[in-house]
Amino acid sequence: MAQPTSTEALPTRAYVIHPDLGHGRNQRRTPEHALAEAAALAHALPGTEIVGAEVARLRAVTPATLFGSGKVDELGAALRDAEAELVLIDGPVSPVQQRNLEKAWDVKLLDRTGLILEIFADRARTREGVLQVELAALAYQRTRLVRAWTHLERQRGGLGFVGGPGETQIEADRRAIDEQMVRLRRQLERVVKTRSLHRAARAKVPYPIVALVGYTNAGKSTLFNRLTGADVMAKDMLFATLDPTMRGIRLNGGRQVILSDTVGFISDLPHELVAAFRATLEEVLEADLILHVRDISHPETAEQAADVADILGKLGVDETFPQIEVWNKIDALPPDSREALRRTDARTAGVQAVSALTGEGLDDLIAAIEARLAEALDEPLFDETLVLPFDDGRRRAWLHQAGVVQSELATEDGQRLHLRWSDRQKRAFGAL
Repeated sequence: MAQPTSTEALPTRAYVIHPDLGHGRNQRRTPEHALAEAAALAHALPGTEIVGAEVARLRAVTPATLFGSGKVDELGAALRDAEAELVLIDGPVSPVQQRNLEKAWDVKLLDRTGLILEIFADRARTREGVLQVELAALAYQRTRLVRAWTHLERQRGGLGFVGGPGETQIEADRRAIDEQMVRLRRQLERVVKTRSLHRAARAKVPYPIVALVGYTNAGKSTLFNRLTGADVMAKDMLFATLDPTMRGIRLNGGRQVILSDTVGFISDLPHELVAAFRATLEEVLEADLILHVRDISHPETAEQAADVADILGKLGVDETFPQIEVWNKIDALPPDSREALRRTDARTAGVQAVSALTGEGLDDLIAAIEARLAEALDEPLFDETLVLPFDDGRRRAWLHQAGVVQSELATEDGQRLHLRWSDRQKRAFGAL
């Protein structure tokens, strides 16, 4: 294997630890699956190489070091053997615990919230996404200003913490963070206002909005690409998509809809990010229909679905909101299980079994979207013929933009258009 050149940065050697209290933060997860998810999170952090991962069982939390002294020594030996430079703790770690563990192990340490923030900082692309991550990082950082950071000989990287010894420095840092948060909120308000104007403009062409939601890595972006022909980043990696992407598609019956791909949810999403990303997730609240995409091949698909339901509930989306459950990745199941799912799908209202990767089941899904929208909006489509004068280009353009024109023919009286539209679209056209 070729040796890295002097200009190539070596990956940071990371060790993942999932603390297990036996009645931990998320009782839905087995410790082993929680560790696997934490390792996948670590894999999503750029520039890291996973050199070890383990479940660390403990009877009780030690306030100063999280783990008991014997466990700290045991883990320290494992870290030295693996030559780890970064420890990722899959759970909350207090500032004091972080400071003491970093000193005991001579490594940099990130807890679950810090890790997710680092990933989000790397993945955010739009202006709003960048501002939201910066704001969330500052809110998190502000809570972690503690005294006596003098043991840290080197500059902390990424979204690391500022601060020095003594209350004076801490207060100065806190003031600087508060001032920066005020500036970021003002910038974010302007960006959100711009998005609101875009939404208002979109409302003039009354397309229903269909939002894809689901646990991270459930295949939302792959499904989005398959349905729209777009080229959204879709990788087998947690948080491959952060910023919402929207595309217009036309269903088989002629209805034009806007499909929205959103950030993936995850268990124990840091509360800083739930608040900071609320503006982005407002696309979900404005949707006419939600597609809840599940990785049906995952061993904890039911637990993931419950986590998504919890977060949707916090956003104000209850069970009465029009939804379709999309059981994705059936291509990863054995043939007999896949066939059983398809038979169950046919009998179960509101559920569609598909493979976004192969396209299996997508025709049925599109038909279900069309039927569910008609039911949710209470506006069945109907055919109508309309003749517009040749000089009425503005209203003709509106009809084409709305996607309701099925055919068009020039006649002596003007453009004869065969339309398929809803009462809402007809009323909007009449108001032009």
